[in-house]
Amino acid sequence: MVRTPVKKLTFEEFLEQYPDSGISELINGEIIPMEATRAHKNVARFLMLAFNDEIRRLGLEYIADKDIIIRTFTDTGEERGRNPDVSVVSASQWNSNVLAYGALIEPIQLAVEVTSTNWDDDYVDKLDEYQRLGIIEYWIVDYLAIASRAYLGNPKLPMVFVYQLVEGQYQVQKFTGNDRIISTTFSELALTVKQVVAASQIQKL
Repeated sequence: MVRTPVKKLTFEEFLEQYPDSGISELINGEIIPMEATRAHKNVARFLMLAFNDEIRRLGLEYIADKDIIIRTFTDTGEERGRNPDVSVVSASQWNSNVLAYGALIEPIQLAVEVTSTNWDDDYVDKLDEYQRLGIIEYWIVDYLAIASRAYLGNPKLPMVFVYQLVEGQYQVQKFTGNDRIISTTFSELALTVKQVVAASQIQKL
């Protein structure tokens, strides 16, 4: 029996066929549903609200959202559609075409990925794609200390990795415990890793 190869979707086709419910990404030309636990969503929501508080408090020209799709490319030129757990974009970039849907092809200011069982995707593939696209700041929030000891050390502890784009390459800082997370996007943000981890269990409405 001869199998007919499945045609890989382009980014535009991915947007046209995007499911009406849930979160999905374009990987290897296929639409892949992204499932997340409630704890994972609690952490993402906590960070989005914290960013929005800073935006309002300081009158920053940013928009923070959890439903923004961005087009990235692999080192082989393959198009991918990524949906960071939290995205921060400049208000002018977002409002340049308010009638468009949420997909962006330009680099955004900040992307946050909250780790889950496919943690290596955040630490390897997305790290490369976001650097390649030129996303200025990238957070990996490993609240479960789920990555390998090569990243987290021994003993493994919950960490937040903040990557800053410097001359086209990411430079990383690691934060854990009561460390205040240092961000160039939100320079006055008063948030510790311990607070982020605690948000996974209790989410105030």
